[in-house]
Amino acid sequence: MTFYVRETGPASAPTIVFLHGGGIGGWMWTPQVEALTDFHCLIPDLPEHGRSADEKPFAMVEAAARVVELIRTRAHGARAHVVGLSLGAQLAAHILGTTPEALDHAVLSGCLTRAFPGMKWLYPSVGWMYKMVEPYKNAAWLIRANMQSAGIPEKYFAEVREDTRLLTADALAHILTENMAYRPASSLSRASVPTLLLAGQNEYGIMRDSAHDLAQALPNAKAFLAPKAGHTWNLQNHDLFTRTVRAWITAQPLPQELLPLT
Repeated sequence: MTFYVRETGPASAPTIVFLHGGGIGGWMWTPQVEALTDFHCLIPDLPEHGRSADEKPFAMVEAAARVVELIRTRAHGARAHVVGLSLGAQLAAHILGTTPEALDHAVLSGCLTRAFPGMKWLYPSVGWMYKMVEPYKNAAWLIRANMQSAGIPEKYFAEVREDTRLLTADALAHILTENMAYRPASSLSRASVPTLLLAGQNEYGIMRDSAHDLAQALPNAKAFLAPKAGHTWNLQNHDLFTRTVRAWITAQPLPQELLPLT
């Protein structure tokens, strides 16, 4: 299994690996990559996403192994900072539990660790349900409705439309199954990597509970909320997200706007 990787930044700078959320590609990190030009950035499209849509199926263990291999072969010094959101945050957490020596710092936002009520009955049928609406999935009004619910700004309509076109029912079923099945491994207690756990203040309470779970599991973690933010807040409030990432990976004080997770 291989995947598409965008690479930017100076040849000698520390490396950041950005891991995107489920159903959308690495383009979602555009504001961060444009602002963090003093870092070497690796931005993969994970299997069954974006330019890696033909790499099938998405599976957490295999995808994590490929990200680790990417770090070992293309990150400067064979180590990297990792930034993940949603599915990408779960992937980063899996790497923390299995190969922490590959990571320098970690930033995980919206990392689900608990089951949504009723989802264990629903998600096995998601692929079938998606096939019912698949003929209409490229309708602009439906794409915009999905963007609004996810908090994705209108300026990214073209990118979301392309991701929607590429997403198949089987891919969605694989992605959601892995997303809903993720639970923190006991080995996280041995990961000393400085880890920042984040959630949007306006996200479902289960996301705050999940951040608490990870904060208890990881020995060197801090947890905060992004004020008035939803799940995809790296696009909603890209300046705060980027400043937060920069501060964490350079061991500087975090932005004062962040709210402690209590």
